[in-house]
Amino acid sequence: MDKFYEYLNLVTDQLISFAPTFLQAVAMLVIGFWLIKKIGNILNYSLQKAGLAPEVVSFLTSLFDIGFKILVLIIVASVLGIEMTSLVAVLAAAGFAVGLALQGSLSNFAAGIMIMVFKPYKLGDWVEINEKFGKVESIQIFNTSIVTPGQKMIIIPNGKAMEGVITNFSSKGHIRLELQVSMPYEENFPKVRRIILDALKNVKGILENPEPMVGIESYDSHNIILGIRPFINPDDYWDVTFEAHQAIKAAFSREGIKMAYSEGVELGPIGE
Repeated sequence: MDKFYEYLNLVTDQLISFAPTFLQAVAMLVIGFWLIKKIGNILNYSLQKAGLAPEVVSFLTSLFDIGFKILVLIIVASVLGIEMTSLVAVLAAAGFAVGLALQGSLSNFAAGIMIMVFKPYKLGDWVEINEKFGKVESIQIFNTSIVTPGQKMIIIPNGKAMEGVITNFSSKGHIRLELQVSMPYEENFPKVRRIILDALKNVKGILENPEPMVGIESYDSHNIILGIRPFINPDDYWDVTFEAHQAIKAAFSREGIKMAYSEGVELGPIGE
């Protein structure tokens, strides 16, 4: 029992002597994280006022937050008496192990920096990445989120995005729809072309400049396939697509333009 009380008194004395240092370290940790949050908010506001893109602002503030929190933790560790050489060695070993385990994440991180620098797309752009079409919702450190016209959220790793082909439909300010309709062989193409162009004039969202284009695209066994190429703003993609098809069908009905059906084969004359 004497030994027990001796050890107990020794531990108590050590705790009492270490308590001020521990409390100092805790205070530094709490105040340091609080200051980082406040400065981060100021930095975020300043970068936004400077006119930087939202994705760049988010990326830089995230790096600031992580970097300075690590710095505060190192300072707190030194206050607690942890030798910096040992700490650095442990962090280096841990960083090496984590780096091996997270090679894909590091690749995505590097790709995220490339996206910020070279800007193949930005927030709000309509893009096709890895054969996925949608509007860019967010660009984060490791991945890019796009929302499809069907309101599905797709998360694409930045590394995969930069490895493949990126189609940006918004970079030029407008995109071209690629629509198709069928025309019987016996119909007059100039007449049908005029009917389609007149119908497109009444579709809200189709741009007058550049002008829509209508031409013969190919021939099949029953019809001539016409390619219709109106220009629109990317945000109007699906609305204009549906309305254009509806307007063309209604115009064909009014003008008596007939369609060929796939049942059976019937030979007929070829129109102009």
